[in-house]
Amino acid sequence: MAETYTVPFFINGEEVRTSRTFDVTSPATQKVVHKCSSATDTEVQAAVNAAAEAFKTWRKSHPNQRRDLFHKAAEILEKRKEELGQYVMDETGAPRQWADFNIQVAKDLLMDVAGRCNTLEGSFPVVNDPESGALVLQEPYGVILAVAPWNAPYILGIRSILYPIAAGNTAIFKATELCPRTMWGLCSVFHEAGLPKGVLNMLVHEPANAPAITSSLISNPQVKKVNFTGSTAVGRIIGRLAGENLKPVLLELGGKASAIVWEDAELDNAATQCALGAFLNSGQICMSTERILVHKSVRAEFEKKLVRAVENIFGPPTPAPILINSLAVDKNKKLLSDALSKGAKLLYGNPDAQEETTTRMRPVIVSGITTDMDIYKTESFGPTVAVYEIETEEEALRIANDTEYGLTSAVFTEDLRRGLRMAKEIETGAVHINSMTVHDEATLPHGGAKASGYGRFNTSRGLQEWVKSKTVTFKF
Repeated sequence: MAETYTVPFFINGEEVRTSRTFDVTSPATQKVVHKCSSATDTEVQAAVNAAAEAFKTWRKSHPNQRRDLFHKAAEILEKRKEELGQYVMDETGAPRQWADFNIQVAKDLLMDVAGRCNTLEGSFPVVNDPESGALVLQEPYGVILAVAPWNAPYILGIRSILYPIAAGNTAIFKATELCPRTMWGLCSVFHEAGLPKGVLNMLVHEPANAPAITSSLISNPQVKKVNFTGSTAVGRIIGRLAGENLKPVLLELGGKASAIVWEDAELDNAATQCALGAFLNSGQICMSTERILVHKSVRAEFEKKLVRAVENIFGPPTPAPILINSLAVDKNKKLLSDALSKGAKLLYGNPDAQEETTTRMRPVIVSGITTDMDIYKTESFGPTVAVYEIETEEEALRIANDTEYGLTSAVFTEDLRRGLRMAKEIETGAVHINSMTVHDEATLPHGGAKASGYGRFNTSRGLQEWVKSKTVTFKF
């Protein structure tokens, strides 16, 4: 029998394999696809030291050098897309279309940011003393800790490291244990493109070591800022650790996106967009549609069209969607069981259906949700969506804003004035009029939970997140 492949990580530009490993299991086959090295404090310190040493020279690198490197990385990403796509499919169970989409967006990000490397500028503020002057310089922070999830690994992975590196920082990329070879592939593209040693270091660890490794990284004085994309529960821990260590932190957390379908909406479009928004990638997107708020006068007609759209796109003979693990399926079924036991109505699907594996689950639509049901507040992060009946704009906005999340939303109406009016009142960083909640901001950095602030930034602002200002005053 052939020896099982062990995924390494990168420290100072070199692949590192440890004696301690853990299994990586495919949710599609539920079989071990390979093993992965597991970092300890020894590797953590080595990675931090490598990044700190590399920062001394990388911070002085010319923007054109970074630009050319990113262009080359984009070419390599395209050349290796079949290999890299297979890693995503093996480790997360994603279909080829989702893998290809991830790689294409990652390539687009590389090309876009490459063209912006020269846009960071300082300024000459006006001072009161005519015999004095001042400069405001834009400088990189130093070593950045980047943490990205598994659900859109190339998009979210590259976003977490590309912007800091483009701004002159160095990075420690703490990759998810659920798709380490995918994350290794991403880092290997940068190294193949010629990224200097130590600029990008990658660590992975077994789940049991997460608290110790994360705390060790954030508390390390050489780590200057934290970039985290992931669940709200873990985001709270990251935010607390960053606060305790006085580290700036950028968080993008979960979502409970609402789509408002008004009485004048084009219902065929609204139904299709809501179906896609709710069930793309098995509902495992932070911007997935979780709540559909439908005007009373069109609710019955919309529900029929929504069921038809879901059946046409995601129903048999299409295989049941794959979730990352059986725990994700269990979470969705528990949310549905709680709701149905408290009076919710099943509109589509069968939450009790037994699929061919415990990691598969077909879409489910429910209605009649009340505030005492867990699904009202909890992000399902799976193929589950709830329909609510609304009659006034005030009611729609109250429900849409009654959540701790503030990521994205949608409004379906043929009255642009109404759409814009409601968009201004919805407390999310992005609002899509007549389009699904999952949309173009997938490629851009933005806030997550309301507690951490919400907002959508363009790519120039993405670079600005990774520089700090230094004021220099002088006398003539």
